[in-house]
Amino acid sequence: MAEAAAPPDGPPRRARPRSRSFGPVVLAGLAGAVLAAVAASRDWAHASGSAAGVAVAATAKGSSTAPLAVSLALVAMAAWGVVLVVRGRLRQAVAALGLLASAGVVAATVASAARARHDAAAAVVARGGTGHGFDTSLTGWYYACALAALVCAVAFLAASVLAPRWPAMGSRYDAPAARAEQPLGSSEQELWRAFDEGHDPTA
Repeated sequence: MAEAAAPPDGPPRRARPRSRSFGPVVLAGLAGAVLAAVAASRDWAHASGSAAGVAVAATAKGSSTAPLAVSLALVAMAAWGVVLVVRGRLRQAVAALGLLASAGVVAATVASAARARHDAAAAVVARGGTGHGFDTSLTGWYYACALAALVCAVAFLAASVLAPRWPAMGSRYDAPAARAEQPLGSSEQELWRAFDEGHDPTA
């Protein structure tokens, strides 16, 4: 009669509890970064006037008014990609970098409100508009850029705090030594491997 497998030495190792905030925070932050990048390249201001009695309208794009906002939004997008694949302190450092980039988008957007209107009015003049009473206004894309960048910044702040409890990529990307430290039976594949090696992970 075969002998029962010996129980493992010591109490079973307990995995660090993982926060359920990983998915919602990353999705919200990535969505905010993408929306900020898109909105930063769209029309931020609209102006209208007249040229010899004919109505003239023009717009000013965020990419020309505040090119820094577009660049920083792209940095924030890239930072979320890195957050997904790294772990530990490096993940926190990347989240902090993303926070700075997102805050920079917010600052650049807010600081460019007056310039966006001025650029739109200048575009009307370039089309033959006369006078100084141009009607200028900020578009929804301008506000969308600022709001999306703010959401992205808040998500990065949460990531920098919660990162130690977040999961990393699958164990197949880990070094062999790191995989060896994982307890048997953590997945169906590892269960079958344990049986093949003569262990009984259910004992």
